[in-house]
Amino acid sequence: MKKNILITGASSGIGKICANYLTNCGNHVIGTSRKSYIDDFGYPIIQMDVTDAASVSCAISRVTTEFGNIDVLINNAGMGIAGPIISTPLTEAKLQFETNFFGLLQVSQHVANHMKQQHGGLIINMSSIAGKVGLPFQGLYSASKFAVEGVSQAMRMELAVNNIKVVLVNPGDFKTNFTQNRVIHQESDTETVAFQKALDIINKNETNGGDPIEIAKVIHRIIRSKNPKTNYFVGSSGEKIFTRMINYLPSKQIEKILSRFYGI
Repeated sequence: MKKNILITGASSGIGKICANYLTNCGNHVIGTSRKSYIDDFGYPIIQMDVTDAASVSCAISRVTTEFGNIDVLINNAGMGIAGPIISTPLTEAKLQFETNFFGLLQVSQHVANHMKQQHGGLIINMSSIAGKVGLPFQGLYSASKFAVEGVSQAMRMELAVNNIKVVLVNPGDFKTNFTQNRVIHQESDTETVAFQKALDIINKNETNGGDPIEIAKVIHRIIRSKNPKTNYFVGSSGEKIFTRMINYLPSKQIEKILSRFYGI
């Protein structure tokens, strides 16, 4: 059945690819973006800054007024910070959480209240493999995704009585503009060599990563499922194997694997 789908961060990257794919599958997609656009995306784009409460309230009100029910919310808007944790300014750390966690939270709060009135809905939160394990020199990004994992699990239980499902999608490395848009912070001389080596590996893996259309296909399956799983891991076979290892190997062993992988 045709669904009304709201996707945050839908003007580029994974959000744009998902919006196009889901539109082509016959759904009615409404995208949001921090910037205002007059371009023809093939679906409406509404200006909304997820870090601004007034902007979120205004945008959600506009969506429900102009397009009716929101059957599916895809919380995709996000950003990444890379650098040594101890030398990253708190202003940047707070920006990471304002976007990836608090932005997702306040959009979910507004939309969930509408879904309660509809007696049902689906919220899909974009997490990451980094939401399952702390990645060196991406620790603040990992922390924000850990927070998304925790709040999603709690929301799933709380909203079940309202017939609102909450699902997490955990992508691995994919080729998008996320790599170019990542905020890089580096000050400490003692960590410069290790960070640059790790950053080169991070960039290489993302540049050679998978096609984001695979994420769109998984999201389409979730939307069509009557009883979706709680988490969907999307990535290479190696990344999927690693996510299983996280649940069984001791933390020290996982850290050794990651340290070797990133050359530190």
